Amino acid sequence: MIRTGIGVDTHAFGAGDGFFLGGIWISHDHGVKGHSDGDALIHAIVDALLGAAGMGDLGRHFPSSDPQWKDARSSRFLEATAAMIATEGGHIHHIDATVILQEPVIGDSLPEMAVTMSAALGINAKQVNIKATTTDWLGFTGRKEGLAAMAVATVDFT
Repeated sequence: MIRTGIGVDTHAFGAGDGFFLGGIWISHDHGVKGHSDGDALIHAIVDALLGAAGMGDLGRHFPSSDPQWKDARSSRFLEATAAMIATEGGHIHHIDATVILQEPVIGDSLPEMAVTMSAALGINAKQVNIKATTTDWLGFTGRKEGLAAMAVATVDFT
């Protein structure tokens, strides 16, 4: 059985000199607010994978109420999710995700994000497609108040 899941996450910008996105450090004049490292792209992908696997969501497995996840690198969430899926006999086929933010421009970083996240998932980088877009100055992302990410994941349980 081939199953598909979707994931969405947002994080507000806050104090700092950059943030993690797609498992890599992005230099910027702001950080992001979050319980873990606030990596909205990874959070959306984890939700998509968990959805495809019928395993709930990020908050169920990595709750912000659990102190072990305070300031944790979100790549740990990817590794744990891949292991949960494998335990159930699943194989991750493909991930397609979009980051939505006005600034900073991240286009040159997208291939590195795909490589970093695919390594954490134990899959080929060609199975992870990452895109970026702006909202043409509309909404909270257009006002540079934060960023959002959306993801779709396909997992095979045959």
